[in-house]
Amino acid sequence: MSSSRSSRNKARVVVIGAGIGGLTAAALLAKRGYRVLVLEQAFVPGGCASTFKRRGFTFDVGATQVAGLEPGGIHHRIFTELEVEPPEATACDPACAVFLPGETTPINVWRQPQKWKAERASQFPGSEPLWQLFATLFRVSWEFQSRDPVLPPRNLWDLWQLVKALRFETLITVPFTLLTVGDALRLYGLDKNLRLRTFLDLQLKLYSQVDAEETALLYAATALGVSQAPHGLSHLKGSMQVLCDRLVEALNKYGGTLLMRHAVKHICVTNGKATAVVVENQKTGEIWTEEADVFVANVTAQNLVKLLGEHAPAGYRYRIDKLPPASGAFVVYLGVKQEAIPPECPPHLQFLYDYNGEIGENNSLFVSVSLPGDGRAPEGMATIVASSFTDTRIWWHTADYEALKNSYTEEAIARLSQYFHLTKDTIVYKEAATPRTFERFTGRSRGIVGGIGQRVSTFGPFGLATRTPIRHLWLVGDSTHPGEGTAGVSYSALTAVRQIEADE
Repeated sequence: MSSSRSSRNKARVVVIGAGIGGLTAAALLAKRGYRVLVLEQAFVPGGCASTFKRRGFTFDVGATQVAGLEPGGIHHRIFTELEVEPPEATACDPACAVFLPGETTPINVWRQPQKWKAERASQFPGSEPLWQLFATLFRVSWEFQSRDPVLPPRNLWDLWQLVKALRFETLITVPFTLLTVGDALRLYGLDKNLRLRTFLDLQLKLYSQVDAEETALLYAATALGVSQAPHGLSHLKGSMQVLCDRLVEALNKYGGTLLMRHAVKHICVTNGKATAVVVENQKTGEIWTEEADVFVANVTAQNLVKLLGEHAPAGYRYRIDKLPPASGAFVVYLGVKQEAIPPECPPHLQFLYDYNGEIGENNSLFVSVSLPGDGRAPEGMATIVASSFTDTRIWWHTADYEALKNSYTEEAIARLSQYFHLTKDTIVYKEAATPRTFERFTGRSRGIVGGIGQRVSTFGPFGLATRTPIRHLWLVGDSTHPGEGTAGVSYSALTAVRQIEADE
């Protein structure tokens, strides 16, 4: 620790945004001796992994599950380096209970591999060869990722990190690099299996933002495999905010500074190099220019282009502009009496209500339920957070925003009432968020969530790099490899930190 504190001759770093990716990069850089300033426009750190409190209830804003807390997992690695205690957590088992239309018995995604194998054999007879392909690709891809490759590479150092991570068995993945899950379903003659395809559509939409037909096969193998031991998903005690709190603790421990309610309005570029940011103190209205040697932007790719303005390289701007529209989220937050929760209700559930409808717009809901004693609700109470994907454009083009919001809220509660006991008596508090809400409080352009979608054209070697075309400027978060989720954005932060050190 003392060696880190003594190496203050290292560069000054400004981190734009205090989401999990930004806080991880900031804390690691501070630990490694950099002088770090984090600027965040919101009231609390965490971005889509933050929380808010209402009438004694604590609601997770967006993210509700954490991967990578197991030994060797990305969060475990980071907390070990930072020398802070990881947050207390409960293993999610099942990771998710998925209800298909008209069915009252869920598909349980069990943590124990053999139990999950038996479940899927019962639910999807004849599909095991496909699952074995997923398992093989996951194992090889996970081992590859654990050797810290840089994807996509943008200079010789990046390329060397990629080459060092390769092994002979990594070549197993090569024939599948350009395939989607839809291709794999056809390969195994399972493309007409409605229940299997729908299950995969639902799960992959959560992780990749797109359905089975579009999701890159190599990405899907990891997303679908990470729920099982020795990996697994976790439910944090307290809230998702405790993950941010640990990172802020580490940032402060190593001399970094976090300024809330300070919005970066513009990134200054001179001769192709980032040199400063224009900052506004949102409490006082004061505006000033903050210079630094290195800049890390924990924002969406769309936001980065806006911050660069006329300095955004034409090719980079063109690529971002041509990305398919990203999804937004409509979220209902309910504080309820415990009697509203069915006995033995798992903490995470997914519902699809109509095979003929799309995944989103309240036809599907991903639901997170608090556990007794997990710090999210008073005794005898619970929280329900239910989210649905939505087209962000309809929330700006509607003639009556409040009416649309109320309509979505009531429809979502009606849907939830098919499983939960929701009445005027059991619902203690309710609130809803739309893409407009997310844009206001997280600063994400148009309120988009979950990154750019893990299609073949945007995943891995074809994705957006942490190293941007502007020198001394890095992008971390769910727009970059390996994608969304707290584990994914933490990997991107670690990659950026390694690149910054290598460039010195």
